Amino acid sequence: MIAWRYLRARRAEGGVSTMTWISLIGITLAVFALVATLAVRSGFRAEFVDTILGANAHVTVYNAAQVDEFGRTDRTIPDYAEMAERLRAVPGVTRAAPLVRGQVMASYQQRNAGIEIYGITAEDLSGIPRISEPESHVGRIEDFPNGIAIGSGVARELGVTVGDRIRIISPNGVKTALGTSPRVNGYEVTYIFTAGRYDIDRTRAYLPFKEAQIFFNREEVADEIEVMVEEPDAVDALALPLMQAAGDRGQVWTWRDASGSFLRALEVEDNVMFVIMGILVLIAAMNIVSGLIMLVKNKGRDIGILRTMGLTEGSILRVFFICGSFTGLIGTACGVVLGCLFAIYIDPIFSLVNYVAGGGVWDPSIRGIYSIPAKLESGDVISAVVLSLGLSFVVTIFPARRAARMNPVEALRYE
Repeated sequence: MIAWRYLRARRAEGGVSTMTWISLIGITLAVFALVATLAVRSGFRAEFVDTILGANAHVTVYNAAQVDEFGRTDRTIPDYAEMAERLRAVPGVTRAAPLVRGQVMASYQQRNAGIEIYGITAEDLSGIPRISEPESHVGRIEDFPNGIAIGSGVARELGVTVGDRIRIISPNGVKTALGTSPRVNGYEVTYIFTAGRYDIDRTRAYLPFKEAQIFFNREEVADEIEVMVEEPDAVDALALPLMQAAGDRGQVWTWRDASGSFLRALEVEDNVMFVIMGILVLIAAMNIVSGLIMLVKNKGRDIGILRTMGLTEGSILRVFFICGSFTGLIGTACGVVLGCLFAIYIDPIFSLVNYVAGGGVWDPSIRGIYSIPAKLESGDVISAVVLSLGLSFVVTIFPARRAARMNPVEALRYE
């Protein structure tokens, strides 16, 4: 009751309501910033990992290089069907798809774009989540065997849509007496997908496996085998069994090998951001100390009277501890609510900011994804709450102890 009276006391009555409001707003904004930062951090990691795992192989299996009788380096897999069957038999593997890959130039009318072709069967293509179930698409994936599937970025660069016929040009084409002439084929666009990652949508295209073998002079061979597993996070444990199943020349390259450095850098950045936001919360919590010190000074006469009436040091400490901790508790609750609302409605908020700024706030060609992601995780929210309340309670102890140890004689000397 005493703590509540002190908190709501007007300044004319010796209260410090202004400092209380400043402390409350400071804690609220700091916790809001912490929760929002953690949500965006988790969203970024989840989005990048999802696009990596949803449109790329969890493990790529290929043959070690060997030199053929003509002195050329060869990495192709002649027994790709048998190897794929052995890889599928490894526990934990869900799919093993032979691929033919090559970089080519795509052309339509007067527009050109460099793309990477993946030769794959229609059945295996339908098993790639970000391609078979993309964010958006034009056309039907069932029509893939009749033409070529391209990313939305490629379609935008060339200015094509489903039904248009594009030319694919490869410098490694037909071998003639005069040398190797470029190979040029035309394919109808049957499917346009948006995988959700700019570099994939901008550079990737899929051809039927047999057609890709002919186009890239890979008759009866494959370049690599794309392996998908049940638990991508535990892919390192499958590396050795997959290598053994691949044979003597078999080599494996996991998604962690390809993107591990990026994820480690992202983790370091996450930890640094958490420390910075924690310092921000600490600075906001220090306002509670200022407010309580002023409150103790203004209430010196009241403390002296309460002590002479028999109130113990512990009771005085609890009064002022409640004053400080209550401010931290309310500020933390408000900050968590605002942070959660920000994470939930980040898309309309981002659209509003982009509109006010005149567009171009977020460049997907630089950041890789099309918008700011946010993902609320209970662990992040609990961490923010524990940090804020812990700091609020700790910084409250010093001024509360000062009030509790105040000598009632000295407090009433000049009254």
